Amino acid sequence: MRKTKGFIFPKIFPPSHKPPFMRPRSFRAYSFVPFSPLAMLDPTILTIGGIVLGIAIIERILERWGVIDLVDQFAKVMRFILPVTFYSALIYFFATFMF
Repeated sequence: MRKTKGFIFPKIFPPSHKPPFMRPRSFRAYSFVPFSPLAMLDPTILTIGGIVLGIAIIERILERWGVIDLVDQFAKVMRFILPVTFYSALIYFFATFMF
């Protein structure tokens, strides 16, 4: 069996001419962005919410005017659109929000 010879790493490669690494002074940084309620003011979510709120207000106005058949059509459409919009906005919020 042959005897293996070990090499010392610094002897094989010449030392670099860089100055020694100096660590910068440590400092404490605090970030309150994930806990800020202002982070939820995303323009996309606000736009979607405004559209849904506008449709709901139009539905109430039509109900006061007595146009019940049109209100029923709005209710049928909103029964599908509201859950889809809510879950889409929720997925979008969690996909773009940095935790």
